[in-house]
Amino acid sequence: MKTPLRLFAVALLAITFALTSARAAAAGPQLGIQSWTCRNMSFDEVVEFATKHQIKNLQLISKHIDPKGTKEETLRKKAILDARGLTCYTFGVNGTSLDKEDNRKSFEFAKLMGIKIIIVEPKNMAEWDNLEQLVKEYDIKLAIHNHGTGSVYGDPATVQKILAVRDARIGVCLDVGWVTAAGFDVAKVFREYNGRVFDMHLKDKRLEPAAPGAMVTDKQGQKKPAGPTILDVEIGTGQANYQGLFAEIKKAKWSGVMAIETDNGEFAKDPNRLVAGGVAFFKANTR
Repeated sequence: MKTPLRLFAVALLAITFALTSARAAAAGPQLGIQSWTCRNMSFDEVVEFATKHQIKNLQLISKHIDPKGTKEETLRKKAILDARGLTCYTFGVNGTSLDKEDNRKSFEFAKLMGIKIIIVEPKNMAEWDNLEQLVKEYDIKLAIHNHGTGSVYGDPATVQKILAVRDARIGVCLDVGWVTAAGFDVAKVFREYNGRVFDMHLKDKRLEPAAPGAMVTDKQGQKKPAGPTILDVEIGTGQANYQGLFAEIKKAKWSGVMAIETDNGEFAKDPNRLVAGGVAFFKANTR
């Protein structure tokens, strides 16, 4: 006959095994959607769209959930998501400022929603002081989003300088499309961020060379040779080094969310095809 102590030990072992198995099953990247892709939809329509495409992880823009909205409205939308088995795991790209108390509202919103990461792209480097203080106070991560050439964080070297001197809970939301359009190899960029990539935007872009002799007029009214056109294309059909990126993800055992996103206004009118293709592309590369 087994003693109560032995029964407890056996039960504890079983629970530990179950938890370990669950973690193992969940290992690897998770699929999500950035609701900028659904920018022509209402919140309720986004919920239906995500459910239709069996995407559980939602990264919502302020149109769909307002970080500065009322507590009642936030909890109403959270209840809808919970009832459908969906999670608003993050939001953004979220606005920030030099006003710490204004930034605090975003952290309070994240706390209310149970969100552990906020996507940001501060325009003023001086903002990082108060943002880092809030990260430490709330124990909520910040992830720096990148746009393309000419934007504040278009060059990964700029991001690296911030990561080097800031709290480890400040990391990166790696936009695959924009880092590619800026001329960088996304696999190399991911690797060199050395564990500080917290989130990714799953998109693709292609540069189309300008016609020979084509000219454009700059903001100063001066004529200059036209540069390449940046095209936002279906995921896996552009110039992003996805083969290398997924190899690096596997090597690093990265388990963050890759959120499908498009900047293409035509795709956004009806994103069903783009998102269905993105889901298939993700599954094919993470089996």
